[in-house]
Amino acid sequence: MTPVDGISQAIAALRVGRGTVRRFRMAGPWGLSYAGLTGSGFHVVLRGTGWLLTEDRPPVELNPGDVVVITSGVDHGLASLPRPLRGLPPVVLGTDEPASGADGFEFLCGAYRLHPGQDVHPFLATLPDPIVVPAAGRADPVAALLDEQQAAGLLIDAARHAFLDLMLASALGRWLAAANHLPTPDPKITAAVRAIDANPETRWTVQELSRAAGMSRATFTRRFTSAVGRPPADYLLTHRLGHAARLLRETDAPLAAIARRAGYSTESALAGAFRRAYGMAPGAFRRAQSARGPAS
Repeated sequence: MTPVDGISQAIAALRVGRGTVRRFRMAGPWGLSYAGLTGSGFHVVLRGTGWLLTEDRPPVELNPGDVVVITSGVDHGLASLPRPLRGLPPVVLGTDEPASGADGFEFLCGAYRLHPGQDVHPFLATLPDPIVVPAAGRADPVAALLDEQQAAGLLIDAARHAFLDLMLASALGRWLAAANHLPTPDPKITAAVRAIDANPETRWTVQELSRAAGMSRATFTRRFTSAVGRPPADYLLTHRLGHAARLLRETDAPLAAIARRAGYSTESALAGAFRRAYGMAPGAFRRAQSARGPAS
């Protein structure tokens, strides 16, 4: 698929998760570790110099405007000095204000946290993790506005997701534009993926998709799996359930309507597939989302 398609589809899939944004201000010698994230996110440096730490790569210096994109939830850390990741204290949300001293390093941290049983989109899974996107030479207007809205307590749930989408899309787009190893998209597979994403209510079959692409089922399956990272039947299932989960989270539509819009003939068919993937019934998922409320 094309980079634009990949970014669009990956971010749409992430919206099923819980969006969080936090601002950190660190002083003196400091270090934080981030582990156990199922999802994708970013760090944007607002002021000061710090270091990105991972288990298997040398430390990377971070400067104002740099963006770190966590594509698939890799364990990582940020610190005032280059050092091993092991032994850094875990981040604790809600304790980001320094006890004393001038602020030395400020950054925004945003992420989509996915639910158990859900994986990041295959496009993200094929990218390095983490990715460092150097500053573009000027302050990022999206990051500045996000910081302003979050600090003022004006970041409502819908706006939070919009900012998360913009930051991820912008950073990934800049990185991909600078990369020299982008694959040549397969136009027939790209068309099939676009058809699935644009019309999840259609009861697609692999046979129908392969026929539309002018290939045998075996050839279509092989080329689709190579381009997308998973077989077409798996992608169909994941996309339909992700679409259903977004509708459960973002709308009050009845389950019967959501089932139809996700390509299922009955409520029970959707409920069974949803329970196997998410570990809970659609109604329980909707109630859990409502109980969580807005994240920050």
